[in-house]
Amino acid sequence: MGNGIFRINNLIKTIRYVKKNGIRHAYYAARERIEEERRDDYYYREPSEETLESQRRESADYPYLFSIVVPAYETKEHFFRKMIDSVCRQSYGNWELIIADAGSSDTVERIVGEVREEFGDKRIIYERLAENKGISGNTNAGIALASGDYIALLDHDDFLAPDALYHMAAELHKAGQQGINPALLYTDEDKYDDNRCFYMAPHRKKKFNFDLILSNNYVCHFMAIEANLLKKLELRGGFDGAQDYDLVLRVIGELYQTNSVCELSQRVIHIPKILYHWCCHIDSTADNTASKSYAYDAGKAALQEFCARQGWRAEVKHGLHLGFYDITYLPDVLEVRDDVGIVGGRLLDSRGRICGGAMEFDGSCMYEGLHKEYSGGSMHRAVLKQDVAAVDIRCMQVRPELRSEFEHIIGLPYRERTIHCKVDGVSREIRIVDTSGFSCDEAGYRKLSMELGRAAAERGYCVLWDPAISIAADA
Repeated sequence: MGNGIFRINNLIKTIRYVKKNGIRHAYYAARERIEEERRDDYYYREPSEETLESQRRESADYPYLFSIVVPAYETKEHFFRKMIDSVCRQSYGNWELIIADAGSSDTVERIVGEVREEFGDKRIIYERLAENKGISGNTNAGIALASGDYIALLDHDDFLAPDALYHMAAELHKAGQQGINPALLYTDEDKYDDNRCFYMAPHRKKKFNFDLILSNNYVCHFMAIEANLLKKLELRGGFDGAQDYDLVLRVIGELYQTNSVCELSQRVIHIPKILYHWCCHIDSTADNTASKSYAYDAGKAALQEFCARQGWRAEVKHGLHLGFYDITYLPDVLEVRDDVGIVGGRLLDSRGRICGGAMEFDGSCMYEGLHKEYSGGSMHRAVLKQDVAAVDIRCMQVRPELRSEFEHIIGLPYRERTIHCKVDGVSREIRIVDTSGFSCDEAGYRKLSMELGRAAAERGYCVLWDPAISIAADA
């Protein structure tokens, strides 16, 4: 991509990765990253002024007020001006920008005064905090001042696409017409190299996925939460560095009390557009993932607490990649969680490539053709537990309440066999369906797998893919 800083940062990450995970994992991680960069032809282009004007007209009567909370601390003028300008340029105008300043200099206050004088914008609310209470405490001070219907969080050195709030308001309008009250909305994001002035590393996210969020905070930026819910929960200082992840987990925990896993995606809305630009510079987490290494331990603690609140017998461990986690259920996920109907793993062909396992709703095999040592890109989705439409019947376990459906669809009595899988070098015994005596072509296996996935969903169960469960396709 021609970005020297980005490539040097990748080299630094690789060296750290070798120290943490060893040569073999580092080799495949580096090889996959190089292949991904070669395919990367990303280019961000702002919407035209004509498009923005059309958005202004369309959303002029929308009633939703967004409170954008920015905790500031000794913010550099260049970044702060870029941030505040990005809010003032929003095509959706029903917003307030709340700046909670914990710094000792007058830089932030001076810039706010200049912007107000130039544009006369009373939507910008400035509060000088008496003391620096850390990122969570400073953010909570801003949240307390918010009067909006939804509160969005924006870092003091990042900036928004000019149509970010418009797309959130449009989603709220659409949801309202369907009688849905969203609790949380989130968008896609990218990174912005401030030295070279170009956009890179797009993070195109998935529709809300309960078990994926229990592996990594892929929601991240740009995020807006229903105001009453956020004011009730607030951010917690004990999780600084992973305060956003802790917040998301607690929002999900609130919803999970009264909604099934399948219903959560109605209350947590993904907007599949890149609307947040995460600035890369020498002090930013975006550019240097080790600059806040304590954040990963805080994220692990937040996830462990989430599991405890659900009453799950589970242990959270750091994954191979920083900021990614793995929940080990004790003794078995189907025993620990009553919302999981089927758990399944991946099938590998003779070349060590994925040929079966997690399936999309159209029946296609996710990650098909990916080498078993690859993680699936910068967000490592191919090695993370996640909810899927179906898993392959040749590598699955079915909870007792669904076994009659299995026998009806497959036409065989439900039996299991034991396999051994190595996870982080430790051998695990896994029980999966014994399909000996049954054979069909590949299309037939996928058709039956999808039928069983639909049967589980109709009974209110989710289907969990666990890539740590792995067998040879001809085993």
